Amino acid sequence: MPELPEVEVTRRGIAPHLVGRRIEAVTVREPRLRWRVPPSVARLSGPTVRAVKRRGKYLLIDCGSGHLIVHLGMSGSLRLVDACTPPGKHDHVDLALAPDGGAGRARLLRLRDPRRFGAVLWTEAPPELHPLLRHLGVEPLSRGFDAHRLHALTRAHRTSIKQFLMDARRIVGVGNIYASESLFLAGIRPQTAAHRLSSARCARLAAAIRQTLRAAVRAGGSSLRDYVGSEGELGCFQMRHWVYDRAGEPCRRCGAPVRRLVQGQRATYYCARCQR
Repeated sequence: MPELPEVEVTRRGIAPHLVGRRIEAVTVREPRLRWRVPPSVARLSGPTVRAVKRRGKYLLIDCGSGHLIVHLGMSGSLRLVDACTPPGKHDHVDLALAPDGGAGRARLLRLRDPRRFGAVLWTEAPPELHPLLRHLGVEPLSRGFDAHRLHALTRAHRTSIKQFLMDARRIVGVGNIYASESLFLAGIRPQTAAHRLSSARCARLAAAIRQTLRAAVRAGGSSLRDYVGSEGELGCFQMRHWVYDRAGEPCRRCGAPVRRLVQGQRATYYCARCQR
């Protein structure tokens, strides 16, 4: 599933091509996504995109009179293609963009989603009030996230720190891959109860989360299955994973075999020697 780095890479890739451009029309070929695409999306015509923002794993396309809320789901991607590019089997929604300055080639922003767990929604209210966004936690790459905030958030939680990091009501967008990677960098075993982390360990973990997410964004994200960037390019952060998806392989730091366990129905990877 695309996580925060993949969504941020997508945002950075599409923003220069959308901001200041007019949406001429929207084509919805398959409305049956995770939530049905509302008729208001298909009727959208004429607004100029003011900004492309991100909240957690949601992309927010500011159209002035409202926002398109886009989620990539488990297998979705947004790609910029020439308007003449025929749609494929899994290309469900197109945003037709007016040529830049009235010249140049016409392009589409196309949602491809083989599993149809993504979403394209519309809201005229402030997006932070939307039911999908209003309960989201702190952004891990924002100024509001630091060692003190993480320590305060974990005090009342006896769940494992790995599962805590994946709770979007506390911290948004970390996801399965980057939770395992961050815990390795911080030297914290994923089974550790969140409330047992000291201030010092929270400081290490907060720094590790920031370091991991920023490195993943620079690498274009992790392309494990379906994820590609806005121009169809693959991310390469999976080549740098310390532990994720490396069960049985030697730890890149100490040589001990990487272990795998299941937490909350998700695979977790860690080094029993490096993580305590």
